Amino acid sequence: MAEQVGALRRALRLHLEYWGLHELTDAAEICAGELVTNVIKHVGPETPSTLVASLRGSRLRIEVHDSDARALPTLTCASLDAEGGRGMALIDALSDRWGVELAGDHKVTWCEFPVDATRNVGRHMPTPRLARVADVLNLYNGPGGTLGPVGQSRLAAAQAEDAAFNAITDLLHWFRSQGWDVDDALDRAQSHFDAECEVRLP
Repeated sequence: MAEQVGALRRALRLHLEYWGLHELTDAAEICAGELVTNVIKHVGPETPSTLVASLRGSRLRIEVHDSDARALPTLTCASLDAEGGRGMALIDALSDRWGVELAGDHKVTWCEFPVDATRNVGRHMPTPRLARVADVLNLYNGPGGTLGPVGQSRLAAAQAEDAAFNAITDLLHWFRSQGWDVDDALDRAQSHFDAECEVRLP
């Protein structure tokens, strides 16, 4: 059990570092471990469960899905000499908020952490996607033009936004010229984006 929880925590840490959320890794890792341990202790070690981490807007959300909608986690005040009962209190202290959602024959226990919406999280990601986007946007900024860091000024942000919309518009024209459905292309792109912003750790 300890090995499984440890492996999940390490995998979560890698994904959060990939997302550039270094300052949240310790707290999120601890909370994820407590959520998974809760299932093992109170539902059963053989209970199928899934750990899900997602980054949506200004919030990081950690979820644990399990198949028992009856065993609900509760926030208790454990005594100093108690050997357990502090898991949800720890989650309550470390996360911004937490809760439980019942969905038919299973439940989702979750906690959330605020992400600084004023900074560009993706700027810290070691991913070639963002490098390619930067190259493309600089092409749309005109001959010899180079977009500066978006967060430095409103002008830089406006230039980057204008270049991004022009690039998207040109892509939509290209899809149509190929005889492809534009709405379907947007839906598929959104699906790919959503999948990359969420990671499921079995």
